[in-house]
Amino acid sequence: MLESAVTKKGQTTLPKPVRDILGVQAGDRVRYIVLDGEVRILPVRPIHRLFGVLKHDGPPVTVEEMEQAVADGASEE
Repeated sequence: MLESAVTKKGQTTLPKPVRDILGVQAGDRVRYIVLDGEVRILPVRPIHRLFGVLKHDGPPVTVEEMEQAVADGASEE
């Protein structure tokens, strides 16, 4: 179990193992979710860190093909 102190201003430092697990660095933001008296800390990912996260192995598609796929998916409901 990891601990950190809370300052008079209500600030704390995330221990290095926690920062490593969350993948946060200096200047990054975190989000706090409070559920049933417990707190979860989630990293807020800047948009530039999302580059390349989705992989596509097929050929590129056109905007028209994407619009048709959306229309086809909407008509299935």
